[in-house]
Amino acid sequence: MRGTAWVDGGLILAVALASAGCPQAQDLTLPTPDEAAAYYTYQGGLEARVSGNVVELIAHQPTAQLRRGGSLWAKVGPYVLLFSEETHQLLEDYPGVAGVRVMTRIRGGPEVARALLPRTELTGVLWRRSMNIAGKARLQGTEHPSLLEDLVRWGEEHTEFEYNPRYTSR
Repeated sequence: MRGTAWVDGGLILAVALASAGCPQAQDLTLPTPDEAAAYYTYQGGLEARVSGNVVELIAHQPTAQLRRGGSLWAKVGPYVLLFSEETHQLLEDYPGVAGVRVMTRIRGGPEVARALLPRTELTGVLWRRSMNIAGKARLQGTEHPSLLEDLVRWGEEHTEFEYNPRYTSR
């Protein structure tokens, strides 16, 4: 009887130690395109898709905005959506998402800019700073273009980005 108790106790201890060393499986579910798009409110029209484990958002940028704002408005487009509470919440809700890519394009026309924000790029403090910079740019950028420039600089430091030279080499 004593040998059986030791084996049972040893087996229980071994199972307890093994399970302590193995992290629980994380839910890596990805959002559907409709679920991803539902996080955002964007008046210009927004499409979403999921490519691998990256959520891609396609935002339509008005040509009038590009004519009026020039290369600065062409560059800032993706960062307005990337550095937002909506993107932060999407990444929180879906741990399987490795990053969010925003592409701006002219409706029926070419891509203007794109930027990919990897999940691991921003810590909690950097997220708060990002949302602060982007919020100021959204609210006051038209009157204070330096706020848009700040957002572009911040975006270029924290994303993988590309700009269409047709719109940004002015």
